[in-house]
Amino acid sequence: MRRVEGKLRASADTKTDISIIRVLAVDDHPVIRMGLRALLDNEEDVKVVGDASNGADAISCFVQLEPDVVLMDLRMPGTDGLTAIREILRLDPTAKIVALSSFEGDGDIMRAFQAGARGYLLKDTLGTELVAAIRAAAAGQHVIPPEVAARIAEFAPRQDLTPREIEVLTLAAKGFANRDIARAIGRTPETVKAHLKNVMDKLGVCGRTEAVMQAVRRGIIHVD
Repeated sequence: MRRVEGKLRASADTKTDISIIRVLAVDDHPVIRMGLRALLDNEEDVKVVGDASNGADAISCFVQLEPDVVLMDLRMPGTDGLTAIREILRLDPTAKIVALSSFEGDGDIMRAFQAGARGYLLKDTLGTELVAAIRAAAAGQHVIPPEVAARIAEFAPRQDLTPREIEVLTLAAKGFANRDIARAIGRTPETVKAHLKNVMDKLGVCGRTEAVMQAVRRGIIHVD
C-alpha cells in the first residue's frame, strides 16, 4: 500500500520488529520529508514507515501504521500540528511525538509541550541531534535541546496571554485600529484598550508596537 504527498507510504516492517524504531514524518514541505527519509534511512535502528503533509493525514497514518515516534511539523495548512498532536494523544495517550518547527520562540515551544509533545526540535539543527531525539523519545524520554531549554528559561517565570489577548494582539499586528479590533471581536474600543494594556504589562513593554514585536519574537503570535 503506497500513497505519496501526504498520503500513507507503508513499508514491509512490522510492529513486532522491536529492534527498529518506526517513524512517521509529518511536514507540509516535500523536500523536508524527503530529507528526513534520506537522513534516517542511514540508521540501522530507525525506519520511516510513512509520511504526511498535514495534520489530518498524520492522524490517519498514525492509526493505520502505529509508529513508535511521530515527527510533527507544527505549522501546516488545514489541520495544524498542535491539533494533530492533541488528537493523536486522545486516540493513544502513550504516543510519542516530537515537534519540528522553524520557530524558536518560547510561546511556540510551550504550546507544543502543553499539547503533549515529548520534544521540540528546530529544523535548522536537524542532523545527528534528530536521530538521538528519536531514540530518546522511543525510550520514553523528553527531548529538550540546550537551545530550546535556554529559550524557555529566558522568559521564566512567565505570564501567559489569554486567548482574547492573543486575538487582540494579532489584529493589532495586522494594523487594525482599536475601533476595528472592537468591531471584529464584538467589544467596545475601551475593552480593546484594556486588553492591550494587560498585554503590555505581561510582556513588560511600554507600547503597542513594542508589544507586537516582542510577541512575534517569542512566537506568541505569527504574522504571515
